[in-house]
Amino acid sequence: MRPKTKVIVAGGIGFLLLFVFAFSGQKPQWKGTLSKEGDTIVVKNPNEPIYKDNIFILKEELTLGGAEAQGPYTFSEIIALAIDEAENIYTLDYKEAHIKVFDKSGKYLMTFGRSGQGPGELDHPLSISINKTTKEIIVQEISRRLSLFDLNGKFLRNLSLKETWGLRVRTDSRGNIFVTEAVVDPKEPHYLFKKFGPDMKLITVLSKTPAPSPLSLNPFMAVAYWEIDKDDKVIYGYPKDYEIQVIDQATKVIKRIRRNFDPVEVTAEEKKEMLKDVPAGINIKFDFSKYHSAFRRFFLDDQNRIFVQSWEKAGGEKRFFYDIFNEEGKYLAKVPLKLTPATLIKGKLYSLEEDEEGYQIVRRYTVTWLVK
Repeated sequence: MRPKTKVIVAGGIGFLLLFVFAFSGQKPQWKGTLSKEGDTIVVKNPNEPIYKDNIFILKEELTLGGAEAQGPYTFSEIIALAIDEAENIYTLDYKEAHIKVFDKSGKYLMTFGRSGQGPGELDHPLSISINKTTKEIIVQEISRRLSLFDLNGKFLRNLSLKETWGLRVRTDSRGNIFVTEAVVDPKEPHYLFKKFGPDMKLITVLSKTPAPSPLSLNPFMAVAYWEIDKDDKVIYGYPKDYEIQVIDQATKVIKRIRRNFDPVEVTAEEKKEMLKDVPAGINIKFDFSKYHSAFRRFFLDDQNRIFVQSWEKAGGEKRFFYDIFNEEGKYLAKVPLKLTPATLIKGKLYSLEEDEEGYQIVRRYTVTWLVK
């Protein structure tokens, strides 16, 4: 069964905004400051963004999966997506331990990988990324191994993470591999953010940050997050404070993007939900913080815009506000999104969602920007 495609227009005031921006005669002004700390550019943003209203329109154009899907269009537990230069969609299924590929129209192309530990098999796959220079697919597995395939699903080779317990893995266009490692230390549990060469030789440790302690667990503590932009720069943030760092290929911090913000308090309902998920018979001592971290995570588009997910919910609904920064680091807008974005490339936003019955859905939206 071919996927159904339907269109939904989000942000109905978009064309009115275009009219207002075009004829108001006054372009909204950024009220932050630019300075330097040594050779590092520091961008300080105010609480309020440049634009008060939505700055783009989302139009749904493709849906894969869902309750009515059949055959290869059904998903078990998709945990990650990757998009190649031809806009083919690669879906990584954790439960089935395989990757399904669909072309840009949504037509099913192939499935590769299966559960196992042999060459070309996947042992509890965790993440997927594509090196667009070498056209290689890298799949991270729970067994401290990376499996590499070509874009046709042919197995190429394995790389070992050795003693590194990788929680998150990405590659840049040069084949360098970036890993978040969890270090289980009873006295000082922590995360290391490492950069390896294509041969998995360690180049440097970019950061060391605290990890949750099993003796006194704070599930809302700040956890570092990072992405690789289209120019192979690392976009890194440790949300103890609201600061996003831009790190060049020589691992030098070249820009710090900061924003004033009001911390979001951890609610009683959030604590209750966390306690509910603890298995019976397991004794865990929680040390809940009063406030959430400065932000949750972020994603990038291919214009190097940064979409930072805050902890602030929109109207009490199950959607969060995203702070959007342009490539210069200026705070453009604050936008609520109900979907879970995976990536934004070539004017298309891809997301992982669930329908009302709990079936997984991969959706693609066209993005129409109302401002530059």
